[in-house]
Amino acid sequence: MLFILLACSISIGAAAQSQDNYSELVALFNNWRTFEKPPLKEGAPDYTLETFNKRWPAFEKLQAQLIAIDTTGWSVASKVDWLIVWAEMNGYQFNYDILKPWVRDPAFYKSVWTYRSDVPAHEGPTHHMTTELWKYTFPLTKDQSAQLIADLIIIPPLNEQAKLNLTGNARDLWITGIRDLRMQSADLKTLLTFDGVSRNKKLVAVINTAISSTEDFIEWLESKSEEKTGPSGIGKENYSWYQQNVHLVPLSWDDEVMLLKRELARAWSALKLEEHRNRKLPAIEPVNSPEKYDQLAKISAQSLLNFLENDEIVTVKDYFKPALDAHLGSYVPEETRNFFWITAHHDPRPLYSHFYHWFELARMDTEPHASHIRSTPLLYNIFDSRNEGMATAVEEMFMDAGLYDDNPRVREIVYILIAQRAARGLGSLYAHANMMTMEEAGGIHSEYTPRGWMKTEKELLIFEQHLYLRQPGYGTSYITGKYLMENAMMEFALLMEMNNEQFELKRFFDTMNSYGNIPVSLGTWQLTGNGMNLPD
Repeated sequence: MLFILLACSISIGAAAQSQDNYSELVALFNNWRTFEKPPLKEGAPDYTLETFNKRWPAFEKLQAQLIAIDTTGWSVASKVDWLIVWAEMNGYQFNYDILKPWVRDPAFYKSVWTYRSDVPAHEGPTHHMTTELWKYTFPLTKDQSAQLIADLIIIPPLNEQAKLNLTGNARDLWITGIRDLRMQSADLKTLLTFDGVSRNKKLVAVINTAISSTEDFIEWLESKSEEKTGPSGIGKENYSWYQQNVHLVPLSWDDEVMLLKRELARAWSALKLEEHRNRKLPAIEPVNSPEKYDQLAKISAQSLLNFLENDEIVTVKDYFKPALDAHLGSYVPEETRNFFWITAHHDPRPLYSHFYHWFELARMDTEPHASHIRSTPLLYNIFDSRNEGMATAVEEMFMDAGLYDDNPRVREIVYILIAQRAARGLGSLYAHANMMTMEEAGGIHSEYTPRGWMKTEKELLIFEQHLYLRQPGYGTSYITGKYLMENAMMEFALLMEMNNEQFELKRFFDTMNSYGNIPVSLGTWQLTGNGMNLPD
């Protein structure tokens, strides 16, 4: 009896110690997130070298505090949270040492965003005080007007600071980044036409000052363009370290090249086999009017939601339908359709499957994760393998589970989507290895997308390859994340077999969803207890 009581007291003491240590992690996380936001210089975030160097000892102290936390006896979920903080700190260090967006990447200084991203935070490096126009409603209330003015007045001092900070020599990032600033100028001019803005003299003055500052910044960037002759990629070794230690993707640059080549070949060959199998079926003709598109979109969205519910794929929450309905799109004339809207005008269900994104964001908004560390977007796009990987994986998973049994020719669109993701990701890998320029990487992206569907509209091509050069690993995350999701399903199914339990698809998706927008490798660890592919 004494032995039992002693064992119980030791166990309770260890649990209490573990809980105290986890509370220490949460407190450190709060301190880390506060530190990660830079101090202000003339009202704008300060990205000067002097300030970074001055703050570096404080960062090293935070890192040391994290490493000193004893995670012995912690649950897998708590250890996952520790790794999230560790990965974010690695991301800060990598940006300081290698990526240096405030030095190499003019697009980092883009301030005005007119749309919400379909992932937890904007794709690619952004500064800390962006203006999110999509959050405002016009005409503005008095409080909204004051907030928008406060947002916009940081643009002139930030642009002036950028002229001092941007000393890098990454030509592709420099030249293409100018395009982003031109878009900012155009968006600011459009803002002047919004309902009620013209009557707000103070706001108009602030907008005009921001336009003038942005156009002056563009002129400065253009004047320096000829001097920029260096590569923009980070190199194979840096790429591999970043994937493994920041985004927690257990793959090297070479691994990803092999994986994306395999997926590209598989998608093309599967497409040709589908086309052969379907050769006697009528081809899918794209809709040719706004009315027909709207009708097709509504039918397709409901078809997807019915399938998810009736076939027990995933728990369909009340917010699924409004989240999807808000993004059905509209008719686009044939001559101006980009790749994704070409697919949607044939049958939008493959694209709407990818819009699983919006279910994830609605979940984040309405059911924030219980873990404080997971309740807000992870920094540095560390979520990419999860959010882009899941959205890409379900395109094929839903297909294989029977979504297109009513029209087998839609399966062809799914393989075209996979080929496009593999081709663009492969190009981005070669660009980061400095084996290709951004334009040459775009050539792979364009040429290896079936049916010439990436050759119809060049803006999407530029946008995607520029983003992937700015944010290492993002261009491959669709396919690498898809692979990791498939691997998670395999590991979970194997575990079920070993325990003589029935594999249930709905249980798999619901459980993965419950972990939040974290790297797939961490979700797999929680799902199976197997963390063998994670850093020690």
